Amino acid sequence: MSTRLSDYDYELPRELIAQQPPEHRGDSRLMVLRRDSQGIEHRQFAELKTFLQHGDLLVLNDTQVLPARRFSDDGAIEFLFLERLAPCRWKCLVSPGRKMRIGATVKIDNVTLCVDKITPDGERIVVLNKPIDLYSGGSMPLPPYIRRNSNIEDATRYQTVFAHAPGALAAPTAGLHFTSEILNEIPHTFVTLHVATGTFLPVRSENVTEHRMHAERFSISPSAASRISSAGRTVAVGTTVARALEAAERIDGNLVAQEGSTDIFIYPPYQFRIIDALLTNFHLPRSTLLMLVSAFTGREFLLRAYQEAVRERYRFYSYGDCMLIV
Repeated sequence: MSTRLSDYDYELPRELIAQQPPEHRGDSRLMVLRRDSQGIEHRQFAELKTFLQHGDLLVLNDTQVLPARRFSDDGAIEFLFLERLAPCRWKCLVSPGRKMRIGATVKIDNVTLCVDKITPDGERIVVLNKPIDLYSGGSMPLPPYIRRNSNIEDATRYQTVFAHAPGALAAPTAGLHFTSEILNEIPHTFVTLHVATGTFLPVRSENVTEHRMHAERFSISPSAASRISSAGRTVAVGTTVARALEAAERIDGNLVAQEGSTDIFIYPPYQFRIIDALLTNFHLPRSTLLMLVSAFTGREFLLRAYQEAVRERYRFYSYGDCMLIV
């Protein structure tokens, strides 16, 4: 166990950061980590079913990514629209921020946006001179480590095949590997957690316990709660599902249907209450996501697996390969 930020670091060659999705969904590599034996296997994602047991239940996040990225009409300012607060009032992130001080104006689709307020986190509250849906005509908000503009292919590939509930600003990337055919062969259910930008905020304190997560909205249906409570093993597909399930209320040990928000921050030595196995992509050094997976796997074992992934030339991050931890 460690609460030092520097203990969640690793070296990653830049060329291993996946810039494009694989040619076909389901073509990714799968690293299998066995916690009991500390063993590592190198497989293909299409083999996932062979590592599951009778009674296992996959739990996936059916959030849908919003096309929240827009540019001003002159192309000078990039916006990430986070939330519509009122018909003519939005919360957003802007780049470069120095050009968007209070009172600054730009146009999108010939509608004027004026900065009314800057939050302590640097977000802008902008006022429009007439109401429009700024998601209409937007593009996928690809993470900054994908060093290119989003394209038509990203509109479908940076979205799971089971995306249903609009509200996310980033994809639940462990779900991107699934085709409908693969999913239909495995017992599964869905929960919803709308991934927000706070998930990816850097941890700035060397003592990770001082970091605070931003809240994200989640919901668990009565059907999902019942199936999860009666499952033999609960296999969380992604850290977003792990966070939703571990934050959820239980009564007499059973998960209950609910809607709410969570700012849960999971790091070692957190003891998981609900999930028994985890499918996840490879995460950034020093990130809260790496800390969550470290809590589930064991930090030293996980970092050893990451070192092996680098040696074996796995593809990292959102469009990269994945690991199954059992």
